[in-house]
Amino acid sequence: MNITATLINLYHVCKRECWLHANGINMEHTSDIVYDGKLLHETSYTDRAKKYNEIDIAAKFKGVDLFGKIDFYDAREKVIHETKRSDKAETAHEWQVKFYMWLLLLNGAGDVSAILEYPQLRQTTQIELTESDIKALENMVTEIISLKNDGNCPPVIHKPICKSCSYYELCYIDEE
Repeated sequence: MNITATLINLYHVCKRECWLHANGINMEHTSDIVYDGKLLHETSYTDRAKKYNEIDIAAKFKGVDLFGKIDFYDAREKVIHETKRSDKAETAHEWQVKFYMWLLLLNGAGDVSAILEYPQLRQTTQIELTESDIKALENMVTEIISLKNDGNCPPVIHKPICKSCSYYELCYIDEE
């Protein structure tokens, strides 16, 4: 089983979307909002894109393969920069960044810090990784594996964020 940073993010937004994504049902390619976020990533901080690289990172935890793709990583300063379109799912974004920090730690890169950036809002948030965060991430990995292996898709959450979700039509097909 692979656990990705996307699954960590989705776990905090919607267990149903996490389950669907973990089980190979991916709808992001149909979403204008996802496309807009990718465009924002490519067009924000263009000078930085020349200096720093997007990096793929992997690690193992208790036999589970962990993967992430960091937007920008300044290896000299040991700073992760993660760009997001909106702060509507800020908690999910924070855990995604903490997951990246944990992956770097598992690969021997300690003392890493992170900045969560919302260019359209002109906001940044410093992210730190604590021992209790690491324990929480370990538990999340276990819970996501259990969630994925459960034969039943979790119920619809009926939250305002659902209206902009790429899975909206799939979740609400019988609702209208």
